[in-house]
Amino acid sequence: MHNWCLEVWGDYACFTRPEMKVERVSYDVMTPSAARAIFEAILWKPAIKWNVTRIEVLNPIRWISVRRNEVGGIVTNPTARQMAGESSEPLGIFIEEKRQQRAGLFLRDVRYRIHGYFEFTPPEKRKANNLLLSEVWADDQENAEIVRLDEIEAKYAAMFERRAKKGQCFHRPYLGCREFACDFRLVDEDLEPAKLINETRDLGYMLYDMDFERNIKSPPPLFFRAEIKDGGINTDRREVEVRG
Repeated sequence: MHNWCLEVWGDYACFTRPEMKVERVSYDVMTPSAARAIFEAILWKPAIKWNVTRIEVLNPIRWISVRRNEVGGIVTNPTARQMAGESSEPLGIFIEEKRQQRAGLFLRDVRYRIHGYFEFTPPEKRKANNLLLSEVWADDQENAEIVRLDEIEAKYAAMFERRAKKGQCFHRPYLGCREFACDFRLVDEDLEPAKLINETRDLGYMLYDMDFERNIKSPPPLFFRAEIKDGGINTDRREVEVRG
């Protein structure tokens, strides 16, 4: 079981506290679920499940308060009468009527190192996964590898390392919110040791992840007691207590 380290950074980040639903307020540091999403942005398949073991903070924790306009609604699907061309309510939304001004307390100029590994699930233990769209791979090499019958952990490990080194991803990774895109690179800790911030304190209860195994359609949240020690946070589920 190999443990990888990614260095991620970006101008802004918002790891939203669930108790602050209207005005977005970020946690002090990245949550394990946000780190897992970055690993999955690079490589995810039904055969693997990512686990985040450690999050390291490289840049000092800085805050920025932003007030911005948001649209408080979504465009609904057309009705049968609208599809038939009959006169009815117009499609779409009027932004001026749905516009809302919200304040947010975000992080700025962030840089982390996230450590994680994946668990391999053999084909006979996987749940049925009915894809709606055809799979898209980065190049011909990956397309040839994925149709091979040798379903082993090493194949996905090599695939992840190659994608991470090339900067390939299924979608652009982000820091909590999709508008806060981030960069990433695969790091060899022996060659590039990290210089963490000198900070040790209790961060209180933090969102760990969503429990998709209990309910895939409406997963309940899981929390853990986060503590930063010399710039690092232990998020290994084998060592920390996670409560649902």
